[in-house]
Amino acid sequence: QVALVESGGGLVQAGGSLRLSCAASRRTSTYSVMAWFRQAPGKEREFVASITWSGRTSDYRDGVKGRFTISRDSAKNTVYLQMNILKPEDTAVYYCAASAGAATQNHWAYAYWGQGTQVTVSS
Repeated sequence: QVALVESGGGLVQAGGSLRLSCAASRRTSTYSVMAWFRQAPGKEREFVASITWSGRTSDYRDGVKGRFTISRDSAKNTVYLQMNILKPEDTAVYYCAASAGAATQNHWAYAYWGQGTQVTVSS
């Protein structure tokens, strides 16, 4: 079993920035893809960004392209999500996830999940 622990959430004003971190309890090179999802109250969980462990390929949902950047530090077994120019509609619980399969935006393909971290953007 692998534990993923998110941190870095909080309250920020619109236009501000936050950096989320996801620390894995063991070598994340055992996974091929790491991703961030989010879920707002009353809404379904949605894909935010993913990165292959090689770092060669990343993917973003349309609404965050140009504002969010996903990266990984293999030495620290950690994946990051840098979020800039935050908007109130970015408010959600953000989850880190890991998959041994191919990169995908489908949440059901990810076997391991963190507990989530709250991000709240005020207008």
